[in-house]
Amino acid sequence: MSLDAKYPALSDLRRRARMRVPHFVWEYLDSGTGTEATTLANRSALDRVRLMPSILHGEVAPDLTTSLLGHDHGLPVGIAPVGMSGLIWPDAERHLARAAARCGLPYALSTVASVTPEQIADDLGPHGMFQLYPPRDAEIRKDMLKRARDAGFSTLVLTVDVPVGSRRERQVRSGLTQPPKLTPRLLAQIAIRPAWALGMARRGLPRMRLIDDYSPDTHGLPSTKHAGYLLRTSPDWDYLRWLRAHWDGPLVVKGVLSAEDATRLTEEGVDAIWISNHAGRQFDAAPATIEALPAIRAATDLPVILDGGVEGGLDILRAMALGADFVMMGRGWHYALAALGPEGPDHLAAILRADLEANMGQLGLTRPQHARQRLILEG
Repeated sequence: MSLDAKYPALSDLRRRARMRVPHFVWEYLDSGTGTEATTLANRSALDRVRLMPSILHGEVAPDLTTSLLGHDHGLPVGIAPVGMSGLIWPDAERHLARAAARCGLPYALSTVASVTPEQIADDLGPHGMFQLYPPRDAEIRKDMLKRARDAGFSTLVLTVDVPVGSRRERQVRSGLTQPPKLTPRLLAQIAIRPAWALGMARRGLPRMRLIDDYSPDTHGLPSTKHAGYLLRTSPDWDYLRWLRAHWDGPLVVKGVLSAEDATRLTEEGVDAIWISNHAGRQFDAAPATIEALPAIRAATDLPVILDGGVEGGLDILRAMALGADFVMMGRGWHYALAALGPEGPDHLAAILRADLEANMGQLGLTRPQHARQRLILEG
C-alpha cells in the first residue's frame, strides 16, 4: 500500500507520530499553554475563511512556485523553527534540512536546536534561515551571527514573542527537563517506543549544542526555563536596530500580531513580517494569526509570512487569500518525521502539493497568490 493510501492527510501522520514517540516527547511537541484556547483558535479561525469555487474555467495547470526574499520556492510553505527538534526524532534537524533542500523550501534552524549551525551546514540548502532567540551579551550575539552566516544561513529571523518563559502545563506534567534527565518514569515511556529509543541510543540524548558553547555548565532545568533563558534578553527597539546594523542579509521579525507594530517594523528597515502567536505556546489570550493578518497586510508593503494552525493546502490558500505572501509550518513537519522517519517530510510536501493543486482546480486558479480573487467577504 502506498504512503498516500495509508497517510493521505497530516492528521494521519499526527496519529502515527503519537504512537512512535514517548509521551513526554509528544507533550513537548503537541502542547500549548494554559487551556490551549489560542491553539484551538488558530484552527477554528482558519475554518471560518471561505473561498468561492469557480465553474466553467476549463483545465487548470497550477504553478505553485512562490518567491520570498529574493528566492523562488517550489511550494508557498516552509519549515518553521522548533526548539530541540532532535528530541522529537533522532537527528531531526538534519533530516528536515535535507528535505527542505530536496523540495526547494526554506528551513529555519532554532537557536535552541540540538545541532549547531556548523553541524548542519552540509545539509543546508540555499534557503536557510537562522532563528535568533536574542542573547543579552553583545559579544555572544556577534559570534552567533557570524557562525550562522559562515554556515550558510542567508536570512536572520528575530523571535520577539518570547519575552519570558510560558507555563506549558502539559509539558511540565510530563516530567521533561533540559537536558532530558532519564528518570524511571521517562525510561518507562521510552521502553515502549523502540524506534525512537534505538535512534537516540545511537546518537545520544539531545542537548542545546549552540547554547552549550556559551553556557556549558547548565543541567536539570525545567523544560519551560531551559538553558537558553540564561543567555537571553527581552529585546527592545534598540536591540532590533543593533541587529539591523550587524546583519547584512534579510532580517525577519517573527511573533507580530499588531498592525501598529508592523508599521513601525517597516519603518525600522526589516525585510519581512512574520505573523505568529507561537502556536499558542506562549500566551493563551492572543488572537488567531489568521485574524491578525488582514490589518497587518494593510499596514505594510513588506512580505508577510504566517504560521499557526495550518494543516493543509487549503489553509495555505486561505492565508494567501487574506494577504499572506508565504506560510510556515512547524509542528506538521515534525509529525511527519516522527511518523515515517526521514521520508516523512517528503511525503508531507507531496500531501501539501496535491491538496494545493486540488483546491486550486476547484477555485480555477493557476497561482496560489490569486486566491484573494476567491475570498468571500463577510457582511
